[in-house]
Order: sequence, then structure tokens, then C-alpha cells
Amino acid sequence: MSFNLSKGDRFSLSKAAPGLSVVKIGMGWDPNDQPNGPEFDLDVSAFAINSSFKIPSDSYFVFYGQVRMGNCVKDIVENELDRPITDDQSILGAIDDPDGKRSDGDDDEDMFIDLTKVNPKVEQIIICCTICKYPHDNKKDRRTLDLNFGQVEDCYIRIVNELNGEELLRYDLKDQYTNEDAVEFGRLFRVGDSWEFEAMGRAHTGSLQTLVDMYT
Repeated sequence: MSFNLSKGDRFSLSKAAPGLSVVKIGMGWDPNDQPNGPEFDLDVSAFAINSSFKIPSDSYFVFYGQVRMGNCVKDIVENELDRPITDDQSILGAIDDPDGKRSDGDDDEDMFIDLTKVNPKVEQIIICCTICKYPHDNKKDRRTLDLNFGQVEDCYIRIVNELNGEELLRYDLKDQYTNEDAVEFGRLFRVGDSWEFEAMGRAHTGSLQTLVDMYT
């Protein structure tokens, strides 16, 4: 049974699925592309942070631009390309999907987290989505500077028990955005020996760099 969360809701992953180890974080969106307009490219990233709200090392900033090193859950996630990966082999980052088009039932991008391997220094893992803008976009189109989440619909994050494919929860973003181009969708955080999830929906301007400045 999957639970639909609202902004600010917290959900105990450990209670919902005792013995939970590997989770899939699936995310999706539908950009409102304009004819002959700039292309949308949304990117998923994660910041695994410690008690000081900072990443313990560069490895814990997980995004498509990292060196692709391997597959930490290769026995579970088969036939995968190499992805960004943390030093503790716990977080397998997303593969960039620049066109934002997906088949029915598929996520735009996903990442995998082995909760049993997360470094004890990591207290929470914040899952984010940002709009790629000039000069980092593929076509070097200055018009991407004006893109924002107000032009994106049906944004969601969901968590799946990767061992059996059961969806545990889903959070659909309902906020009306204007100039924001970076959103912290949600966070996984420790409560003693358990893991919980909070639906955040916290938006920022400044795209990915704003989040990098916050957590590094």
C-alpha cells in the first residue's frame, strides 16, 4: 500500500517496511515546452549531510557531473550504466535524462540508496531537483536563464522498496512556483536506528549552485 503525502508530512520507512534495505527514489515532471522555445533539462541530485548540515566530503554531493564510478547495488539493479556513487557505496545517483520525456509509468530519473551502508556521519539525505541553465545546458541557450518551476507540471517523488517493487509513498508537489529553479523535494533522515522521510517541497532561486553553497 502506497501513502500519498502532503508538504511537511513525515513517514516512517522502517515501520512501513521492516528490514528495509535498498530504496529506489523515483522522480517525474512534465515541462511546458514552448514551440521553438528553450529546452528544459531537469536534474536530480542528493546531498548527504551530517549534524552540521554539510556534506562530509565531496562524494556526498551526488549529481550527474560526478565521475561515474560504478553500481553499488549491482546485484539488485541489473543492466545499469555506471552512475555517480558515494564513497561508502550507499547512494547510486541518477543518470541524466535531458529531454524530460518518459513512457507511461516510468520515472524521469531515479536513484538508489542502500540504507544499510550509509555512513554513520550522515544524518539525512536531501533529494533535490534543479533546472539546468546557461552556460551548463547542452545547447548553450541563454533563454534557459528564464526557466523556472512555474513552467513545470506534475512534479512528484516516490519511494519504492527495491527488493520487492512495492511503492511505499508518493509526494506530489502542489505549490505554485514563480521564479524558483531549484526544489528540495524531500529528505530521508535518521531517527535512532530507523529511517523516515519528510515531504519538503522547499524551493529556491539560483539553481543547483544555491544548494551547493548551502551544503558544502
